[in-house]
Amino acid sequence: MVTKEQILQWLQATAIIIEQNKDYLTELDAAIGDADHGINMNRGFQKVIAQLPSVADKDIGTVLKTVSMTLISSVGGASGPLYGTLFLKASAAVAGKQELTGEDISALLQAGVEGVAQRGKANLGDKTMLDALSPAASAFQQAIAAGASVAEALQQAVAAAEEGMKNTIPLVAKKGRASYLGERSAGHQDPGATSAYLILKTLLEVGCVPHH
Repeated sequence: MVTKEQILQWLQATAIIIEQNKDYLTELDAAIGDADHGINMNRGFQKVIAQLPSVADKDIGTVLKTVSMTLISSVGGASGPLYGTLFLKASAAVAGKQELTGEDISALLQAGVEGVAQRGKANLGDKTMLDALSPAASAFQQAIAAGASVAEALQQAVAAAEEGMKNTIPLVAKKGRASYLGERSAGHQDPGATSAYLILKTLLEVGCVPHH
């Protein structure tokens, strides 16, 4: 089980991780984008942290919906609508819940991935955040189906996300700002896949803290 307290901890920890990696994400984006991914994501998650106290007594669905609205209104570029959609679809999948089972998290991840794919009209291999998110959701789902614990499933999901993120390096971008560069987008790691990996890795770190 992942509790609402852990979800709130995850969001707070994510804000710290994004802030620590702000310059790195912006450097990645400078190579193939508008050089603002780290700045935009950091601004968005700082706003999320400011909003969390107002929903701390609500269910997980409401918390994630608030994250969605906050990111959509405060993150510029393509990342705002895409991450906003990710959290919006995820929130709908777990509406009203105070804690999440492995199946709940699987449904949340699948819904989020489908939302991002539709919103960004992107497929796996287009060199986007989906290249980290989609393998992670699949790995998580397979692990839970095979009887793994949430912690084990998250470990497999994060490993799949990391591999997917690294796999974006040789790809030619098919979507977004990077696609304007054509072949020159090859040889660079996708910033969106990188922030997606960092967010999942943070969920693993928070979600695998044993309950006392």
